[in-house]
Amino acid sequence: MDIFWTAVGVALLLVFFLSMGTWIFASMLAISIGSLWIFGDFSADRIGLIFSRILYRASNSWELSAIPLFILMGELIFRSNLSERLFKGLVPITSRLPGGILHTNVLGCTLFAAVSGSSAATTATIGKITTQELKQRGYDRHLSIGSLAGAGSLGLLIPPSIVMIVYGVQAEVSISRLFMAGVVPGLVIALLYSGYIGIRATLSPALAPKQIAHGQSIGQSILLLLPILILIAIVIGSIYSGIATPSEAAAVGVAATLVLLGIERQINLAMLTEAFRGTLITSIMVCSLLITATLLSTAMGYLHLPRELASWIAEQNFSPTMLLLALAVFYIVLGLFLDGISITVMSLPITLPIVLLAGFDPIWFGIFLIIMIELGQITPPVGFNLFVLQSLTGESIGRVAWAALPFFLLMCLAAIIISVWPDLVLWLPRYMNG
Repeated sequence: MDIFWTAVGVALLLVFFLSMGTWIFASMLAISIGSLWIFGDFSADRIGLIFSRILYRASNSWELSAIPLFILMGELIFRSNLSERLFKGLVPITSRLPGGILHTNVLGCTLFAAVSGSSAATTATIGKITTQELKQRGYDRHLSIGSLAGAGSLGLLIPPSIVMIVYGVQAEVSISRLFMAGVVPGLVIALLYSGYIGIRATLSPALAPKQIAHGQSIGQSILLLLPILILIAIVIGSIYSGIATPSEAAAVGVAATLVLLGIERQINLAMLTEAFRGTLITSIMVCSLLITATLLSTAMGYLHLPRELASWIAEQNFSPTMLLLALAVFYIVLGLFLDGISITVMSLPITLPIVLLAGFDPIWFGIFLIIMIELGQITPPVGFNLFVLQSLTGESIGRVAWAALPFFLLMCLAAIIISVWPDLVLWLPRYMNG
């Protein structure tokens, strides 16, 4: 069959299953089998033989063990009072800045992202404290919600990141290098957010009433922040120093979290049960997506779609800028309807060969992709951060999305910045690897 009609047929299958509300992993499995059977004229025996080998290889990856461990770490922290301590520790540090303790949204999410790996968990954990505190202290509701929506998405970019692990496994690149590559762009975005808050507060002081925190020294603030800082040092430090792989660092991080929460007397059977239940549900979802994405990638390879599409794009002589712009629009549109992990696993079999053929570094593209996914976290109708904030604040999705719009634009600016200066992404991995 002509490759064009094969691509159209696969796209129609995808639209059909997604429009039916089928689970993403089931859709990918059905598309993988259906496309080989219908368009590749493969027999059921041959499909079963191919997929049996792929299933074992995809599920027998050591890197995948980091996913449930980092998820468990985030679940344990989410159910503790560390977010409350984080807020109290940041108040004296931020209260003297233009914008005051609105910066706790940005700094709190930045710090929590370094131990969570999840955008939704970061938004929920920081938001359950700051949304009410900022409202009671008279801070502008619109700016408060918007800054939390934007900063919460840093859970995907600042390591450890579940999406980075998913991308690293699929793209077959070093997860440790991806973790290193996400640090500087994550800090750049955090600075853009804080800068915007400071400018808005300077131009309109009523948005952020000046409140100087009394009765608490910087030393006391650091003491309150110490548990989070210790976890960051253990997890990220062990990876960057080369002492541990991401999977080993995740195991150490879980152990350190249990020890810290034990010292704080915050562990009980009910908490552990809820944490393990949440970890099990999320891990099954992520790993089933990864495995079926490998099957889809294999099916597309047998149908020669990635190679033919990459060759067609090469023949069009698109400039690197035009290619990135087209990919950005493509991923932003996907973000309107799918979550970040689904976007990654469904698109990479097609987009990664094109990107590599165009000469882009796969590590750099991983960070670019994650920023595009972050944009999807704060765009309706399926922006996960918007749903989290709607439940926390009681505001409508429309109002939350409108509040997040300036931070959406700032994230677009960050994508432009790393495209113009790719060394912002690649410098730290090169430096840490000598």
